[in-house]
Amino acid sequence: MIQISTDKKKLDIDLIHKYLSKESYWAKGRDIEIVKRSIDNSLCFGLYISNKQIGFARVVSDYSVFAWIMDVFILKNYRGKGYGKKLMKVIMTHKKLQNLQRWGLGTDDAHGLYEQFGFKLLSKPENMMEIKLK
Repeated sequence: MIQISTDKKKLDIDLIHKYLSKESYWAKGRDIEIVKRSIDNSLCFGLYISNKQIGFARVVSDYSVFAWIMDVFILKNYRGKGYGKKLMKVIMTHKKLQNLQRWGLGTDDAHGLYEQFGFKLLSKPENMMEIKLK
């Protein structure tokens, strides 16, 4: 049975850290203390089958204007079964994240998934700026 929860006590921090630091393309080498702090300061979503965590995502938001979706993953053996769509549906309909003016995220390889939820390439990328330290 699939379950998606925002209860941080249920999160498998070691699994999340291992995936992000060793398997993801965006967070290779991320220190466990950084992972813990990012979880502490985000609205987190764990995806579970029979109480075993198989997916994760976190959202950083002011809960009124903007939300940024980050660190989304489904473990390799569970991909292609619609779990990413289920996770995104729960995120996009979460009661604390309604009536926002803007959502954001970054991806190298999952454009098709996010487009199903209304995400598009930036309309004015020339207006966006960043400081990238690492």
